[in-house]
Amino acid sequence: MKWEGNRESDNVEDRRDDEGGGGGGFSGGGLLGGRSIGIGTIVVALLGGWVLGINPLTILNLLSGGAPTAQVQQQQPQRPAHRPPADDHMAKFVSTVLADTEDVWKDVFAKAGGTYKEPHLVLFRGATQTACGQGQAAMGPFYCPADQKVYIDLGFYETLKNRLGAPGEFAQAYVIAHEVGHHVQNLLGISAKMDQMRGRVSKVEYNALSVRLELQADCFAGVWAYNANNSRQILEGGDIESAMNAAAKIGDDALQRSSGGAVVPESFTHGTSAQRQRWFNTGLKTGSIKACDTFSARNL
Repeated sequence: MKWEGNRESDNVEDRRDDEGGGGGGFSGGGLLGGRSIGIGTIVVALLGGWVLGINPLTILNLLSGGAPTAQVQQQQPQRPAHRPPADDHMAKFVSTVLADTEDVWKDVFAKAGGTYKEPHLVLFRGATQTACGQGQAAMGPFYCPADQKVYIDLGFYETLKNRLGAPGEFAQAYVIAHEVGHHVQNLLGISAKMDQMRGRVSKVEYNALSVRLELQADCFAGVWAYNANNSRQILEGGDIESAMNAAAKIGDDALQRSSGGAVVPESFTHGTSAQRQRWFNTGLKTGSIKACDTFSARNL
């Protein structure tokens, strides 16, 4: 992936030297009320199943709101936000990817007669306070709509590469683009409509809606990649395969098979590996938000 030398975002907060955030070990607590669970939460569910012998879907249900939804919390005082060090290569990478999503979505919104409000990206270690409650590294990257921020512990990328077999910079960029996709859904009012359905439909029906929400975020990640490549030629050989591989590793069916149990489609909350690949590819091939209407699609 070609990214070095491109613009870096000013919307990156580095909290990695904050103290008192709490440990980053695996936990089913710290539920984030009102947020769409992040791409990394699925990975953590898988790893938790391996390490703790717990069914990954049990962990996933806890993290995605299977327990009562927590109320939005006020953020605890933090040190004044500061930029990452200039010589931090990985921080520079995510800052550049975030800037690229800003450029793409500003243009997409402007062409539709709207205005894109940029999210912030927060780097942290272990745990940090958010407007949705306490975020932990064990949750993986996630988006909090209450403060419109994407949160990531950069150690997640080592997990993605070494534990899940999904290496590559474009796979890492896909993770950020997926979370920014949730921000786009928030700006468009899609996330709010989804939250309104909680408790109004059955668990199976809500799971089906959650699948469509997550697949749309995958498609929005593809929309970013399409437009970024058209403008700045960021893609290199093997990049698309790298992102597709990452999507395949975190499909619901892949998670269930890894747990040694039966594949139960009614319990899916993110979609199968094939579906995640298909919708990312839809965005990548069309570059169109309209093509990402997973909620109207008959076949996912």
